[in-house]
Amino acid sequence: MTFDCVVIGAGLAGMTAGVRIAEGGARVAVIAKGVGSLHLGGATIDVLGYAPEPVDSPRAALDDFIAANPDHPYARVGTNAVSGSIEWLRDHLPEIGFVGDLDANLQLPTAVGVAKPSAVVPRSMAAGDLRAGGDFVIVGLEPLKDFYPAYCADNLAVAPLTNGGSLRARAISIAPPVAGEADVSPLGLARRLGDPETRKEIIRTISNRLEPGETVGMPAVLGVDDSPAVWTDLSESLGTGVFEIPTLPPSVPGIRVFRKLLSLLRSAGGRLLVGPEVLGMEAEGGRVTAVKVDTSTRIVEYRAAEFLLASGGVSAGGIKLGSDWRFVESVLGLPVALAPEPGGERFLPDYFGEQPAARAGVAVDDALRAVDSEGNVIYENVRVAGATIAGSEPWREKSGNGIALATGLAAADEILESVKGGD
Repeated sequence: MTFDCVVIGAGLAGMTAGVRIAEGGARVAVIAKGVGSLHLGGATIDVLGYAPEPVDSPRAALDDFIAANPDHPYARVGTNAVSGSIEWLRDHLPEIGFVGDLDANLQLPTAVGVAKPSAVVPRSMAAGDLRAGGDFVIVGLEPLKDFYPAYCADNLAVAPLTNGGSLRARAISIAPPVAGEADVSPLGLARRLGDPETRKEIIRTISNRLEPGETVGMPAVLGVDDSPAVWTDLSESLGTGVFEIPTLPPSVPGIRVFRKLLSLLRSAGGRLLVGPEVLGMEAEGGRVTAVKVDTSTRIVEYRAAEFLLASGGVSAGGIKLGSDWRFVESVLGLPVALAPEPGGERFLPDYFGEQPAARAGVAVDDALRAVDSEGNVIYENVRVAGATIAGSEPWREKSGNGIALATGLAAADEILESVKGGD
């Protein structure tokens, strides 16, 4: 099979790149061993939350952060590309209704009641911004065993506020009609909330226990493809702000984003193949000519003029620690930069500290092409995006989806320019 571009990985970086390339008129296939990180994360675009101190405004902090971290993925694309990628996301996913910008981080509660900085968030989460304080009631749904409303509310009630406001939080639990099931997944509950009668019962129960002035926080299960209507119905019927709190995977908000991007990809003529695993590649004259893909029944070669590696970092298996204690890029065998040497410290006891292997990944040039330790381009037509790129600590910086979005779209633009230049 022959394409203009093959994208490896179906997380935010791979999917947005695939859409951009397909909309640019190129033939693109996105290949992924699994469904990608969007099914795990909360669908918020965390651009820069810590540098290492808390960041109030990503826009104000990015230039200095890039200057202090010249190996960071943001240094490869620049602040304008980060800002432009946010606008692209808004324009392409109006149903999600992303709100916020680079000027200020919102502070949203996690499932355990800790404030997390996010620059741009789905409309259904925005009312949970904690910066101004307020009165909150955290609603638990009894069949959902992975969300503990009292734990969330207790932690929120003692959360420090930077602006001197006050915050009060309490918890309630309700039993939505789920046909007697004792344990329902987030996705299962989200589908049930798409039923108007189920929502009426939930709205009635919450209304009876709602106190004046309270904003309602709920686990992120307010519908799947119909989430805007579900969220609007609850907000209007309860007469107050309603916000979703991301839960443990699977992430319903992330699934919504994935489905919208998949629809855009297919509408533009792109293809997605989930399940096949890339086993290796063929190269000639400094260029990759094909990747070999295991479809479980046979090995198929996918040929292309350009390739984009967006297979994730250490947490996703894109970067692995081998039996010889060396870090390796697991798909194309590219060299790994910023990794500890064999025999050196790899992990430290302080989980939240600066781990030696935290920044490991594939080094890239300003065109996002993979480079070796001397800065030489390895393959002219292989680019890298997202967490596979070396130089960031997404968990500590709260920058993961910002990096994925900005580098995915920047790589797509480089690929389109190359493909069109070869026509």
